Amino acid sequence: GGVYRAKQFREALSKKHDVDCGLAMIVKQRAKANEIDKMDLVGSVEGCDAIIVDDMVDTAGTLCTAAALLKEAGARRVFAFCSHGVLSGPAVGRISKSVLTELVVLDTVPLSEAAQATGKITQLSVAPLLAQAIYNIHNRKSISALFK
Repeated sequence: GGVYRAKQFREALSKKHDVDCGLAMIVKQRAKANEIDKMDLVGSVEGCDAIIVDDMVDTAGTLCTAAALLKEAGARRVFAFCSHGVLSGPAVGRISKSVLTELVVLDTVPLSEAAQATGKITQLSVAPLLAQAIYNIHNRKSISALFK
């Protein structure tokens, strides 16, 4: 899951943008389901811009705790890229008060007015990708080519 996604993201940055970036992981230890007991950072982020990559952000508790851990470990700035910005309950308030520089989400879930007003949340459209996928299917072209 997360390690594979992070490696793929790092490789894409290296290939497409000629960025030399390292890889650090935050290992979550759960006390029980939906409750994190401890987070440990594996790797160094000292003096670096850190990017958290995840599939979704709901209440933003884990995300904001991870961002704080990265800052405490010396990260210069912390960004988060999450496909689905559910942002329920206390999420917007947590993100507003967090050390996150920016959270980038896709428009798979509408943003509330409060989320739009934070200045920390950027929403990108999936429309161009979906349009190209539909075009490729209709013309019997590769879908996987869209993700290379």
